[in-house]
Amino acid sequence: MTRPSKLWRVAAALFVLINVAGAGYAVAVGEPVHAAVHVALVLGAYLGWRLGPWGRRQDPAPAQLADARLDYLQQSVDAVALEVERLGEKQRFSEKLRAERGETSPLKKLPPEE
Repeated sequence: MTRPSKLWRVAAALFVLINVAGAGYAVAVGEPVHAAVHVALVLGAYLGWRLGPWGRRQDPAPAQLADARLDYLQQSVDAVALEVERLGEKQRFSEKLRAERGETSPLKKLPPEE
């Protein structure tokens, strides 16, 4: 947590504590309007916090989705690389067999040009 965020949490806790204590004191002294103001302040601050942009929780799902997509992409690239390596190995083996038999490669057999 960053320093300003901690300070805001401490300030909010003090605000709530002071207003709850003030509401309790106002009730004890017999001032219902004064107590209602303290309760309204706490409720208003809570609603303002929840409805404001800072009260909305950031959904970590897009980051997780991006990580999942990157993992899938990495697996796909690895699979393609493995298949390319297998094809190259097959081609090298086929060329080795042809060389042992004395055959020429189909690529080397070009028709004469006219």
